[in-house]
Amino acid sequence: MKLKKQVTVCGAAIFCVAVFSLYLMLDRVQHDPARHQSGGNFPRSQISVLQNRIEQLEQLLEENHEIISHIKDSVLELTAHAEGQPALPPHTPNVSWVLPPESRPSFLSVSPQDCQFALGGKGQSPDLQMLAIYSLLPFDNQDGGVWKQGFDITYEPNEWDTEPLQVFVVPHSHNDPGWIKTFDKYYYDQTQHILNSMVLKMQEDPRRRFIWSEISFFSKWWDNISAQKRAAVRRLVGNGQLEMVTGGWVMPDEANSHYFAMIDQLIEGHQWLEKNIGVTPRSGWAVDPFGHSSTMPYLLKRSNLTGMLIQRVHYAIKKHFAATQNLEFMWRQTWDPDASTDIFCHMMPFYSYDVPHTCGPDPKICCQFDFKRLPGGRINCPWKVPPRAITDSNVAERAQLLLDQYRKKSKLYRSKVLLVPLGDDFRYDKPQEWDAQFLNYQRLFDFLNSQPNLHVQVQFGTLSDYFDALYKRLGIVPGMKPPGFPVLSGDFFSYADREDHYWTGYYTSRPFYKSLDRVLEAHLRGAEILFSLALAHARRAGADGKYPLSDYALLSNARRNLGLFQHHDAITGTAKEAVAVDYGVRLLHSLTNLKRVIINAAHYLVLGNKETYHHDPAAPFLGMDDTRPGQDSLPEKTVVKLDTSPRFLVVFNPLEQERLSVVPVLVDSPHVQVLSEEGQPLPVQLSAHWGSATDMVPDVYQVSVLARLPALGLRVLQLHRSLDGRPVASTRLYLHGRDVSVRRQEPVPLHVFPATTDDFCLENQHLRACFSGSSGLLQSVRRAGEEREQRVSSEFLVYGTRTSKDKSGAYLFLPDGEAKPYAPKEPPVVRVTEGPLFSEVASYYQHVQTVMRLYNVPGVEGLSLDVSCVVDIRDHVNKELALRFTTDIESDDAFFTDLNGFQIQPRRYQRKLPLQANFYPMPAMAYIQDTQSRLTLHTAQALGVSSLGSGQLEVILDRRLMQDDNRGLGQGLKDNKRTCNRFRLLLERRTTASKSSGFFSKLTSMFKALGFPGARTGSPEVQDGHPISFPSLLSHITSMHLNAEALVMPVAQEKPVPPALRSFAPLSNTLPCDFHILNLRTLQAEDDSLPSAEAALILHRKGFDCSLEAKNLGFNCTTSQGKLALGSLFRGLELGSLQPTSLTLMYPLSMASNSTNIHLDPMEISTFRIRLG
Repeated sequence: MKLKKQVTVCGAAIFCVAVFSLYLMLDRVQHDPARHQSGGNFPRSQISVLQNRIEQLEQLLEENHEIISHIKDSVLELTAHAEGQPALPPHTPNVSWVLPPESRPSFLSVSPQDCQFALGGKGQSPDLQMLAIYSLLPFDNQDGGVWKQGFDITYEPNEWDTEPLQVFVVPHSHNDPGWIKTFDKYYYDQTQHILNSMVLKMQEDPRRRFIWSEISFFSKWWDNISAQKRAAVRRLVGNGQLEMVTGGWVMPDEANSHYFAMIDQLIEGHQWLEKNIGVTPRSGWAVDPFGHSSTMPYLLKRSNLTGMLIQRVHYAIKKHFAATQNLEFMWRQTWDPDASTDIFCHMMPFYSYDVPHTCGPDPKICCQFDFKRLPGGRINCPWKVPPRAITDSNVAERAQLLLDQYRKKSKLYRSKVLLVPLGDDFRYDKPQEWDAQFLNYQRLFDFLNSQPNLHVQVQFGTLSDYFDALYKRLGIVPGMKPPGFPVLSGDFFSYADREDHYWTGYYTSRPFYKSLDRVLEAHLRGAEILFSLALAHARRAGADGKYPLSDYALLSNARRNLGLFQHHDAITGTAKEAVAVDYGVRLLHSLTNLKRVIINAAHYLVLGNKETYHHDPAAPFLGMDDTRPGQDSLPEKTVVKLDTSPRFLVVFNPLEQERLSVVPVLVDSPHVQVLSEEGQPLPVQLSAHWGSATDMVPDVYQVSVLARLPALGLRVLQLHRSLDGRPVASTRLYLHGRDVSVRRQEPVPLHVFPATTDDFCLENQHLRACFSGSSGLLQSVRRAGEEREQRVSSEFLVYGTRTSKDKSGAYLFLPDGEAKPYAPKEPPVVRVTEGPLFSEVASYYQHVQTVMRLYNVPGVEGLSLDVSCVVDIRDHVNKELALRFTTDIESDDAFFTDLNGFQIQPRRYQRKLPLQANFYPMPAMAYIQDTQSRLTLHTAQALGVSSLGSGQLEVILDRRLMQDDNRGLGQGLKDNKRTCNRFRLLLERRTTASKSSGFFSKLTSMFKALGFPGARTGSPEVQDGHPISFPSLLSHITSMHLNAEALVMPVAQEKPVPPALRSFAPLSNTLPCDFHILNLRTLQAEDDSLPSAEAALILHRKGFDCSLEAKNLGFNCTTSQGKLALGSLFRGLELGSLQPTSLTLMYPLSMASNSTNIHLDPMEISTFRIRLG
């Protein structure tokens, strides 16, 4: 104890000296009169002085950063020897518990250069900023004539005399991997026939072209065709007749999908293409996702694609871009300082991607050139003028009519090269359709091309044929910025296809599966990493013969099932009920298999003596943490049965940072003690396991253990039966006049009160949260060390739907006005539990049970409120349940939502738009802020979010709708499940609000003096022409804690005395805390069911905002200006090779040197092909 105190005092003293010396240095740099130039006539000398000052400052900061890092290392080293487990917390009379301070110090050592990125301002402002365009447009929806949502297009006949019009007609077939039918049914009924006909018909004429995007279907077909047919496909691809566009497993939804899964399905598709056809996609094709995220262009650019196409964008934006010839642009990330993320993007101008809306502005005319609709077929033209087969006698008149549409469409673009898609959903499934389209169009092309006076050249083409011709015409190479084309930044949410029909309902539709998606994703990432590490260690020990390599096929299958679910009718919740069940069965099947992969890897890695490893699939060494009886069930936690001999647990931490977590375990006895693997007792809290509001489950108890878990590692714990008293949480139950029976269980203290109206508070060392006595809902939060309570009140609300003809459905949100307060028949039962490790308030309403928990532990877990809502609205009719937080934060009309868990997009509440237009996707987080505070709602599942008033943040939890919304599904949303939505609520103080004139304000003023943009207040990101915002480091790590829960695996009971187990810590040093290991994905061998010796290491360096207070983070956090030594990262393994590659491993990138030290820029995602062993 004495040593510990000495070490802490010594460390603190050195730290103070270092900070004070930097302060003096800064003072000297700022006030040294010799450095100030007199007069103002020497701009050159001023610049050189400025440069010197910047260099000096950088050097000083660098030195200081190094000093602090050294101090940190030595203090950690010293304290490591003195470390023991925290003793049990003393109990204070007012029923709150105080934990002793952490036994080892934590550091936040952020390099000042790493704070510069979030200030932005380095890059040029884009020509088109989507937030500004939204503010600019009237959204008046005027009738545009034949192009209803546009305007009349005119042209002069001689416009193409000097430069002829070059037209590429691109045949395509949009195949949904599940929507009205399941994936398999679509394949057997339609897709296989499309692809079989394609091989046949494309070979009939070398001028024919076709594009394909969904590799999920293509790979299934490939597995079922002959070697001869495969060779024909390779020939078609090789000679440019068939192009694979985007090349992902699916065409993913871009609103609800998380960037891990978006990248994973892209890798799965690209790896399949490379292995089977030897092709690398060049162009992106996304005609059907319901709105477009700016994450997608970043991922495509990182995968070496040079062009992309999008279609579903708000009709008012399309009209504006068409009128200003901005439908083609370089799409740049908001945070990009040097145009390195730019990718060329083509936006389709009209309503749909079908034939009537792609040849030109008049659908009545374009429909006449969809030759599948020739009279006598099953589909016709709604405009009542059918197509006519092209003959010698009518070709001149028909060609002139079509050319007029082509010319009008080309007037919306800047070049004389035109793209005309030709296709629709599941088209070209019969040989007759191939003939009808290709023969009639070829007659038109032959005629047009034979008339020099028309100045047009028309041909079938692929998407890349179009882009290549465009680049050639503009005199640039693919990937370069075309001269005269605009740069755009921002995204294309939310989408409306007509009137006020905003597609904002699907952000929440079927939340049960949105949640299951993220559970599977977390398990896949964990299984990939543990499998890769276990395999590398087994190979190094020469034991790979004993390791179950068959687990690789389970991993591969899970990648594909997760990938399939990213499809824009799957995770969106917009497929038929039976199709949703099919997806659910696939997700659950893979979840169960991944638990097996994790168990097998963990078994190998924790064995003290690896020689004793024996894999027995019939009797796994470890049990699962939970089970799900069916694809629509919530998980049921495993109960560990205690007996006289100790039970062992293996706890897996999927995070790349060490974490101090409260790990919950269900046991069958209250007499339990938890020890570390060395036999040290660990702090625990015993509480009841509740089956309902008032029923304790008999003979089941929850023991919560405070354990430090190694980064990406496995911690071994022991459970012993023990009659010593455990700290037991005490519970108060408020029935509010409800006549319900209460089932108690010894020895858990329970106090039942018939009613209460008094508000009450829970607190830990960081926060004090106060709740309403009558509702049990949150009222206010106060951060430690602050005088003022901050209002943060929560309430449930209900939206109805319209009574008119158009009502809400799976896609659309069409509310009948503002939300009304949720008014249950009876008041809630409120249950308050207080204990040493956590305290919580549970409120049981008729349709929603909410639990707000405050962890009483140092560090990340204790800095935010844990919120979970179990929602069941199966007796509602046309209602949507929302949770709204109301605060006194002066956020005005600004709020922030994430895109795909990858980046933050500032939003503004637009009063000129209907309420439903102001909802946005929230896959990971949303926040509001003012000059003083930021409130972030972190989520473990994608849901729709908005801020409809200053200081408000609201999220739609579930929606039950009885009718179709006329977008082709033909069903409402009536298959609701009991769903658990999980959140973290984080309140942070913005240090820009601090008036202190200390070291950091001196640092800020220094940066200002050097011409850096200053610290801005309010929501500068929204008023600014360069909108940019980032979460804090604490916010990033809170999100990771929420999304990557520790997995608890009990050692199977039947075993005799288990072999010696050792905790496993794979990393030899702490990763910089702005680095995230997105994946460590073992690559497939020649036999694709087996693993190769190589893996893909995918790293993401997160952008973060330093202007939020970072006190008591409770984790060791250092940043390194993006530098990382990979050679020594994995303990006990050597890095055999390291090759930087494009995102999906298709292209090797050059290495700066043979060194294993790498560098990532902020926000950069990089892939490395590595060999561990």
